[in-house]
Amino acid sequence: MIKKHIPNAITCANLFTGCVGVVYAFKGDLKSVAFFVLACGVFDFFDGFAARLLNVKSDIGKELDSLADVISFGLLPGVLFYQLLLQNPNTPFWLPYCGFLIPVFSAIRLAKFNIDSQQSENFIGLNTPMNTFFVISLPYLITDFEFIGKPYFLLVLILVLSYLLVSNIKLFSLKLNSTAWKANKYKYIFLICSAVSLSFLMFAAVPIILILYFVFSQLHFKYQQ
Repeated sequence: MIKKHIPNAITCANLFTGCVGVVYAFKGDLKSVAFFVLACGVFDFFDGFAARLLNVKSDIGKELDSLADVISFGLLPGVLFYQLLLQNPNTPFWLPYCGFLIPVFSAIRLAKFNIDSQQSENFIGLNTPMNTFFVISLPYLITDFEFIGKPYFLLVLILVLSYLLVSNIKLFSLKLNSTAWKANKYKYIFLICSAVSLSFLMFAAVPIILILYFVFSQLHFKYQQ
């Protein structure tokens, strides 16, 4: 009776942490938001891992996971975009609200995921955690690359990311059915390249990692199937 609630408890921890992250984002402490998102990512990974390990998968767990993700990987990056635009004195009054396109398209993306049997092992469209990991890097990148904080550059990013969330681009999942090199070669290379990039560039590596994710996903589906 207890073990069947463990994955859902971890999912609730994801949701709770995401809510706290939203508070920090509204307070304007945008760099701290990254740590809450990383914690959400850990919880998001381990709820599914615990469900498989304990063999307690359930329909309510799947729905709860998506509801938590709407906050942690939908609303939270949307608020971050809202705050980035709001902090720029040259931003038209209406533009910050465009940041909330991210939670709208994230919700659509998660709804599609829940009813699409083709996404049981891989993704169609950019998954919400990867999108959010990219967004949380922006406050750090703006410190060295001021053009990223320009209102209309941020608007373009919002529109591009919103499109990618609901696009038909096929991307691999990092959940492995086996550890064999042959079946997962491009996933392993992606992980190695990502780790090396992060070790040298820290948050500046995140846009590179996102590009690598798209590139190695296409290589994986072209040569590994």
